Amino acid sequence: MDGQLPLALSVGGATFLLGVIWGGPFIELLHRFKLGKQIRAELMDSHHVQKIGTPTMGGIMIIVPAICITLALNISPIVQEGSGRSILLPMFVLLGFAMLGLIDDWEGIQTSRGKVGEGLSGKLKFATQIILALVASTVISQFEFSYANALILPLIQVIVPLHPLLFILVSAFIIVATSNATNLTDGLDGLAGIITASAFGAYGVIAVLQNQIFMVELCFVIVGACFAFLWYNAHPAQLFMGDTGSLALGATLGTIAVMTGHWLLLPIIAIIPVMEILSVILQVVSAKLSRRIYGVDIRPFRRTPIHHHFELGGWSETQIVQRFWLIGILSAFVGVALALL
Repeated sequence: MDGQLPLALSVGGATFLLGVIWGGPFIELLHRFKLGKQIRAELMDSHHVQKIGTPTMGGIMIIVPAICITLALNISPIVQEGSGRSILLPMFVLLGFAMLGLIDDWEGIQTSRGKVGEGLSGKLKFATQIILALVASTVISQFEFSYANALILPLIQVIVPLHPLLFILVSAFIIVATSNATNLTDGLDGLAGIITASAFGAYGVIAVLQNQIFMVELCFVIVGACFAFLWYNAHPAQLFMGDTGSLALGATLGTIAVMTGHWLLLPIIAIIPVMEILSVILQVVSAKLSRRIYGVDIRPFRRTPIHHHFELGGWSETQIVQRFWLIGILSAFVGVALALL
């Protein structure tokens, strides 16, 4: 394994350089085909108006190199019998959720029907996520390795076996929840990219400790691809990730967490996406309960996801992204530390 980490880090660096090189022409291509962002009416203020027309579907910059480079690195282990084939599962999740997000992004930029930025219906998108997650979770449960149908208790590092059906249901929930949480995080320039890169880096280190060499390579290739995307997504963004990237990255992160057995650490390592999705849940539940009990809406946040709450509170976009990133990277450190203890 001593040579695998330097290789994974080097490949991640090469992925970043290649992404920066082809990112410019890719953005020009998106401009040429007018694949620009549309803004929902409730977010139509001076801040968001500036973002209208910025190319979306930027997740392609992350997904394509992640799949191609990982396949190229692991073609021999994949073809042969052995554990190398396990890397196909997270790549299936990455591609499957990316295709779902791509369709949603495409529908979202269509204005011919007068529904600007609507995208796919929530029910259809959620149902597709559940199906993909159940398929992935069922495959993981059939793997013959230590963390299939199991979880690792942090600190004491005890592997707890789970019934396959329970494992499948929990794994599917983790994959879908992480996908949607990451999607909600993708609301400010640079936010989702830097948060997911930090989380994948943390799980890459955890995979190193477990000698899961194929997982290590995938994690750091994604980190490099995310950094290349951030080159163009830094404020003011020239490119947006879109659901193509956010749904796929979140689902893949959840899959990797399950495959390492350290999914109990996911709420720590991915604390920002967890905060984002919990803020939305709390906002909706609070409004419904208060309306039913008191007859008026009582909402704990100015607007959700929570980054909009701080935005309306006077924080600039760069302040929110930088402060959330500090929280995200420190929580990733804590997660790795708990995996080491």
